[in-house]
Amino acid sequence: MHSANRVAKNTGFLYIRMAITVFISLYATRLILNALGATDFGIFNVVGGAITMLTFLNVAMASATQRFMSFAQGEGNAEKQKSIFNVSIILHFIIGFLVLLLLEGIGYFLFNGMLKIDPSRLSVAKMLYHFMMISTFFTIISVPYDAVINARENMLLVAIMGVFEALLKLGVAIYITYSTNDKLMIYGILMASISIVLMVTQRIYCHLKYDEVEINLKKYFHKPLFKEMTSFAGWSFLGSSSSMIANYGQGIVINMFFGTVVNAAQGIAMQVGGQVSAFAGTMLKALNPIISKSEGAGNRTLMLNAAMMGSKISFFLLMFFVVPVLIEMPFIFKIWLKEIPTYTIIFCQLYLIRHLIDQMFVTLSTTISAVGNIKIPQISFSLINIVPLIISFILFKLGQPPYMIYIVFIIYSIIVASLTIYFAKIYCELPVPSFIKNVVLRCLVSLLFVFLLSSIPLVFMDEGIIRLIIVLFTNLSSFSISIWFIGLSTNERSKLKQIIQSLLKTNQKQFSQQILKTL
Repeated sequence: MHSANRVAKNTGFLYIRMAITVFISLYATRLILNALGATDFGIFNVVGGAITMLTFLNVAMASATQRFMSFAQGEGNAEKQKSIFNVSIILHFIIGFLVLLLLEGIGYFLFNGMLKIDPSRLSVAKMLYHFMMISTFFTIISVPYDAVINARENMLLVAIMGVFEALLKLGVAIYITYSTNDKLMIYGILMASISIVLMVTQRIYCHLKYDEVEINLKKYFHKPLFKEMTSFAGWSFLGSSSSMIANYGQGIVINMFFGTVVNAAQGIAMQVGGQVSAFAGTMLKALNPIISKSEGAGNRTLMLNAAMMGSKISFFLLMFFVVPVLIEMPFIFKIWLKEIPTYTIIFCQLYLIRHLIDQMFVTLSTTISAVGNIKIPQISFSLINIVPLIISFILFKLGQPPYMIYIVFIIYSIIVASLTIYFAKIYCELPVPSFIKNVVLRCLVSLLFVFLLSSIPLVFMDEGIIRLIIVLFTNLSSFSISIWFIGLSTNERSKLKQIIQSLLKTNQKQFSQQILKTL
């Protein structure tokens, strides 16, 4: 119960952040699209768009180091945590340097015939790419600090940093709106600078706050641990980087056949998908350390229970926001954007459907990492990650429309989900029939129920703000009913009642003390 309360409180901190940052980020996107125009916005998303993918890479890599940190905390080994941190510092400097070399090589091919970019904007695009490389390097070497913060479950700091980042990006958007210089160039420089500012701030805090954040390579370097972490991080990086390349490669393949204007539509789709899915991913940030610590303490039953409950709840949270957005997306976009690039709406809808599929199985990857046997899973995932790009390339050669790439990636997500269940069964002893029955089926039936009921206003009403409000109200009502009676089992409903009652007993003074303690 203590773990459940801690997850609930940490999730609360993160959702306060989300309530602030989502609207800031979406408004900033509107300003940026208007300031840059569809062509330059498309160039940024195909060339510098990897900056947005760095968030994914950072989370994936931090989860690998966090696994060792949380595992050591579960064992109660403080000295080992210092060794893990120092080994991680060395490891990620090496990874960062190798990634810079790799990106430099890839850049040569991108700008020598692969990308379709107006020759007059080619020099700016090359500069953007190098800003992205700098941002990538700083993102990678900040991973050990992210891992410490996550392992310590300091979600209040994560929330504060998230709001700080969103405000910086809003400031950038406002500045380029009124700038008379090359807006695309200035935008690239400032976006890369933000990652450096965040890294410095994060480092200062961690060194002041946490005992295990002590850099002394001579004292804390441990060769067997270095070999173990190098192996684990290497396989983890193989899987996460190939996945990032697959996602970033979508923009390159689209650009090769359809140009930068369609890249603008893709960029908006990723912005919307990222902000909506962040609501569900927020809870996982608070839950993942519990999964690793449970395995470290030798309590695999608790780990599996937390993983299955986490997959279900994160899916429901995503579903709550995705359903009304899917239904009313054309009207929402008319309100949000002055100019809607072609294919934007269908891109967004398919992208969100893919996120729903991924969300049902997201915690199973954490359980596999917690156990530590990731070599075969990561090799398998890395091999199939590139397949959707190859299939999409062939389909575009045959004259298929741009949105086919999203349909291909939806099928790919289903295949990956099946493989993840298989590996979780082999390495983590996942009870597959129970997972299918209590997670997958309950999630899908709940989704169908909510979507059908929330779509009823479309039959009787014309598009407008009144219909949007009714759809939102119907979604809220049907969501509450479906989750309570369909989504949750009797035992889960009982546990949820206990958690709510426990949280309600926490008075304002205790809440304030919790914040001060965290700071």
